[in-house]
Amino acid sequence: MATKAPTARERQREETRERILEAAVEAFAEMGFRGASTREIARRASTNQGLITYHFRSKEDLWRAAADGIFERLGAQLAERMEALDLTDPRERAREAIRQYVRFAAAHPELFRIMVDEGRVADDRMKWLVDTHLRPRFEVIAPGLMEVAGIDEALVPHAFYAMAGAASLMFAVAPECRRLTGLDPRSTQAVETHADYVARLLVP
Repeated sequence: MATKAPTARERQREETRERILEAAVEAFAEMGFRGASTREIARRASTNQGLITYHFRSKEDLWRAAADGIFERLGAQLAERMEALDLTDPRERAREAIRQYVRFAAAHPELFRIMVDEGRVADDRMKWLVDTHLRPRFEVIAPGLMEVAGIDEALVPHAFYAMAGAASLMFAVAPECRRLTGLDPRSTQAVETHADYVARLLVP
């Protein structure tokens, strides 16, 4: 049986929901959960505040949906791009996975900002973020760090956070980087240089 095409009204509802999620990621990354109001998110999404409560039961639900969205985008992009590459050397494959992560971090600095903001306090949001998104990735990355990069098991947590910071920090504080060094970290050349540098730093 053929799938019924969505109506114009259904498409409009979905477009509004996506705009709200994009605005929420941006606002939560800039202001944190406590600082980002639903009024501000509605303003950024060019919609009214009532539509946020129509699509999401609470600000907490909106935050979780926004976090789900950016992590799902990361996973989908990494899987798609790694699948397209014909790399049999495990070390070069690991380097390319790191390069892809750096490229994503450059395009979506909100991911690192949200991780840093939520990681500071041992509350329910931090626990949810770890258990839902960070732990599954850590459990996949850890064996690779030990096997491919030759990192001792006791040093894996250090390597994991070194990778997260090295891949993301320059893009998360791009205005500071530009003023301090004169380098625009979001330029294509800077992103590619940084991606290769971090990949070879972690997997020599």
